[in-house]
Amino acid sequence: MTNPEDINYSSSSSSSSSHQQMAVETPSTSSSTTTTTTTTTSSSSEPNQNMMVQEKKHKSKDHWKRMLQELLDKADIKINGNREWDVTVHNESFYKRVFAEGSLGLGESYMDGWWDCPRMDILFTKIFRAELNHQLPKNLGDLFRIASNRLFNHQSRKRAWIVGKEHYDLGNDLFTQMLDPHMQYSCGYWKTATNLNQAQEDKLRLICEKLMLQPGMTLLDIGCGWGGLAYFAAKNYGVSVVGVTISAEQQKLAQDRCIGLDVTIELVDYRDLHRQFDRIVSVGMFEHVGSKNYRTYFEVARRNIKPDGVFLLHCLGVNTTKITNDAWIEKYIFPNGICPSVASITSSSEDYFVVEDVHNFGPDYDKTLLAWYANFLEAYPKLDQQKYNARFKRMWTYYLNACAGGFRGRTLQLWQFLLSPHGIEGGVRVPR
Repeated sequence: MTNPEDINYSSSSSSSSSHQQMAVETPSTSSSTTTTTTTTTSSSSEPNQNMMVQEKKHKSKDHWKRMLQELLDKADIKINGNREWDVTVHNESFYKRVFAEGSLGLGESYMDGWWDCPRMDILFTKIFRAELNHQLPKNLGDLFRIASNRLFNHQSRKRAWIVGKEHYDLGNDLFTQMLDPHMQYSCGYWKTATNLNQAQEDKLRLICEKLMLQPGMTLLDIGCGWGGLAYFAAKNYGVSVVGVTISAEQQKLAQDRCIGLDVTIELVDYRDLHRQFDRIVSVGMFEHVGSKNYRTYFEVARRNIKPDGVFLLHCLGVNTTKITNDAWIEKYIFPNGICPSVASITSSSEDYFVVEDVHNFGPDYDKTLLAWYANFLEAYPKLDQQKYNARFKRMWTYYLNACAGGFRGRTLQLWQFLLSPHGIEGGVRVPR
């Protein structure tokens, strides 16, 4: 990867050769004529200039290192310290890169092997708790992304398929090794669970109980993933399920999983749905909708639900409304994704739905992500090393651990919203 400009300095010489020719006119003592004598002198300025360049380079690196250490001190993180959350730096250009490129530079420099940390989840927990992520100056790239998201709809019908192809179509081989048997790529419910499989099954049961599913009901699963919820609901609650996804890989596996059940998996954009269902569920999909489409999303949900229906929205989010995602996550993990806030969800669903219940179990996502990471490390030697090379491994390591730190640091949240078109008479007693 190309380093930012002027990180590396090149030394320059004071002239094109190591010696200079000087013409000196001297009067002749033997006659009245003037003779010209050529003398050679060594350039004493070159070593001094080289030393100045090296000194300038050293001072520059020390400056950026000192600035970064002052920032990290607020979170009790040391550069080249000996604690498991301290950062070990392998490339001195790392310091300036962080300030020049922000979160994108931090993540990419890790992918490039410029730094390491034994417990990156703890590192990012400390970063988020100290709110260091808000203290790096915005660069031109950040400003461009903000302006672009204000001006353009990056989650249009045409662009909505990008995340399906770039992330969810990475390969079922990776996700089948990393996830649980239900293939749940969303937060598990760890109230009583002691392992990932149980946490995900408890989450599926919690969703079905909140939806009050009964045999013969119709259920729309918006963003059905690999069909785990569709399978679970159809098999255990006797409902007829239509699942929609924008990932061809997910559709293929979901169809195979649900053979023999009353389940249909469609490769379609949610905006193209025009049917009526008793229940609607959407798990881990709203993060891909985009703020310019929030109202449209809830309008579509309202259009497709019966008057006495119930809608459960399961999504991660942030504490403050934003119009852009983290630059590194945007580039490498979830293109065009934006994490919503409670305010953006409630304001966008206004006039379409009544909020019956909100359940936050964000800390459970920390456990889920670390369980995925453990599975990934165990499975990695068995994966295709050309497809999932060493750089991919560092990227995936950074992704899972940084997100775990975000949830543990309570910068990221996980909500389940239970919604109804007109309000459920007498209210609901929602299971926990």
